[in-house]
Amino acid sequence: MNNKVIWNDIDFVLLDMDGTLLDKYFDDYFWEEFVPEQYAALKNIPVDEAKATLYAGYKQQVGKLAWTDIHYWSDRWGLDIPMLKESVADRVAVHEGVFPFLEFLKTENKTVALLTNAHMRSVDIKLSRVPLRPFFHHIISANSVGSPKEDVGFWEVAQEQIGFDKTRSLFVDDNETILLRAQQFGIKNLIFKTYASSQVTRDPSKQFVSIHNFSEITPVYA
Repeated sequence: MNNKVIWNDIDFVLLDMDGTLLDKYFDDYFWEEFVPEQYAALKNIPVDEAKATLYAGYKQQVGKLAWTDIHYWSDRWGLDIPMLKESVADRVAVHEGVFPFLEFLKTENKTVALLTNAHMRSVDIKLSRVPLRPFFHHIISANSVGSPKEDVGFWEVAQEQIGFDKTRSLFVDDNETILLRAQQFGIKNLIFKTYASSQVTRDPSKQFVSIHNFSEITPVYA
């Protein structure tokens, strides 16, 4: 095992969901292909025109609470986003190496929290398809908090609810902006997950320790 994590120094493990534990390809497909196709059918316009309209709308909300608020997008586009997400949820996939990693954390009695910008309705849809929920002691959604992970307010609420020690916590995310905010908040141990989507190759972070697969930080006992 490498020395990216000194596990004796970690009591709390904070994990992002989409792109970190789950293959982000599902979300990319859903928002970039499937939803525009449904919008094009609703408005009777070409798919390319629908994509241009929706992509512009998405861009306005990046890093804001509405970015992952499926009810906001339902109202904005006139589509039942939760129903559409349910209809293709069989595509939700867990990254390789996640289950052995979570089993290790369970064996070591670490406190594990899922910290996500995803709306709780989205979380429920996905966790109904993949058996990850039993591994989490806490699940905190930005929508429930009222602030995205890009805001310090999210971290203040998360610490209050979980009671984590910043110096003895590990946070893993596939978003460097969010990792930077966690660092500014005082989280000591931070890891960037490079392998977010199975369809996209990304380079390691220049700012944070990076992993491609959770097997890189999961001890193997002889």
